[in-house]
Amino acid sequence: MCYGVPHEKFISIPACGLLQEEKISILHPATGSWEDLPVFFTEETSYTLPFDLLSAIFYLVSRQEEYYPHAPDHYGRYPAQNSILYQLHCLNRPLADEWLNKFYQLLQLKGISGNPDSFYYQPTYDIDIAYSYKYKGFFRTTGGFLRDFLRRDFQAMRTRASVIFGKKLDPYDCFERLLAWHQQYELHPRYFILSALQTTAYDKNNDPRHPMMQRLIKRLAQEGTVGMHPSFYAHEERIFQNEKKHLEDTIRHPITQSRQHYIHMTMPTTYQLLLRHDITDDFSMGYGTHNGFRAGTGRSFPWYDLSKNAETNLWVHPFCFMDATAKYYEKLSPSEAGRVLDQYYSLSKSLGIPMITVFHNFSLGTDNAWKGWNEMYSQFLENFRK
Repeated sequence: MCYGVPHEKFISIPACGLLQEEKISILHPATGSWEDLPVFFTEETSYTLPFDLLSAIFYLVSRQEEYYPHAPDHYGRYPAQNSILYQLHCLNRPLADEWLNKFYQLLQLKGISGNPDSFYYQPTYDIDIAYSYKYKGFFRTTGGFLRDFLRRDFQAMRTRASVIFGKKLDPYDCFERLLAWHQQYELHPRYFILSALQTTAYDKNNDPRHPMMQRLIKRLAQEGTVGMHPSFYAHEERIFQNEKKHLEDTIRHPITQSRQHYIHMTMPTTYQLLLRHDITDDFSMGYGTHNGFRAGTGRSFPWYDLSKNAETNLWVHPFCFMDATAKYYEKLSPSEAGRVLDQYYSLSKSLGIPMITVFHNFSLGTDNAWKGWNEMYSQFLENFRK
């Protein structure tokens, strides 16, 4: 293979110079098409490929565009609409993996094997609020009854009382169901626990110091892998450190995996914070507002810190689907979301790439606001087994 040098006999790829840069430049890559795929960093030359494949992939996985000046959204996040994949109308496609698939086909024509199949399904769950009514403490429970009364929602008051006095299952409690699913389909789950030690407008979890929460966290750690779900304000070093230590003390094991609450992350400071606290694997690579492939791939990759021009030991694991995004931003019904899940599954399997999803326990319980979602997820898992 020739990189940056045209050649008639060997596969040749143009070099735009991005990989040689030592500073972050604001780029506006030229776009085009190759083998019916959208591409960028194109060059009209006599190369085998009409675009710089290596630079295009690096641009996506390094998230270079997220270092550029931009107006963050309400939660302080990089807007999906700013991304080149959104502008090319292919955020819902793992474009880098599609490029590689075509490239591997070229290699095979030259007698070189490639395209290692790494498909697997990885279920992950964010435990933002483990229980809707139970284990909230006297003041929060009393406040809940008062809100229901002022709204004259007497049905909610009856349901709240039935749950608190043990006559009815808490609507967010789907943990037995999850265990049964994982055993049935032989899946290893990852649970990201919000362990904020103070309640805020964005962090309304059950107190992780409550004995029942301690018991639940230990149980989830026995069933799968437990990681951090840093609270909204955990970009402050002390808060992050305290939450991590509390979770580690609970399960008596080092915490090395994390996913940002609200997908609240900023390049490069969030990942630098994770590295300082011995997080080795992050599962935040996706948008909170749009499902799809934020970095253009479903494959895991080591994070490259552009601000230091250095590879790091932090591995990034992209997700392609989140339930809250589908419901609140994309306005999908359970059946519509199920079709999207099936499409991502088929696409991931055909390309031989991992598929990671994000669900919340509240969407898979019995809460009326999420009616039909646990049935949809159960059907997806059944289709997955086929």
